[in-house]
Amino acid sequence: MCTYQTARLGAQGSGKGPDGWFPFTDVTVYFDHPVSSPQTHTLNIDFLRLGAGSPSRVAVELDPASARDLAVAIMDMLEAAPPELVEESMGRDGPLRAATEPVPAG
Repeated sequence: MCTYQTARLGAQGSGKGPDGWFPFTDVTVYFDHPVSSPQTHTLNIDFLRLGAGSPSRVAVELDPASARDLAVAIMDMLEAAPPELVEESMGRDGPLRAATEPVPAG
């Protein structure tokens, strides 16, 4: 069963694809059937560069336990970092906002 729910976020960062490093503009997160992982469902994260030129993508498929561990580790690292370093590294004004919307069937 698919949930057809996705969170799409505007993001600033870099990903490494087959042609080297590229800046990404968006992140998509969804729970669905994986393409490569052996699990029946995974939390999938796509880091994307959209817009000018050909799009670039780095995809990640995580089993649910690994996805939860990753989320905790991310929050732990941000909390442990000196606040002034986090603030000066913010690439945008305010927090990211997720828009939940259906994922096209496919």
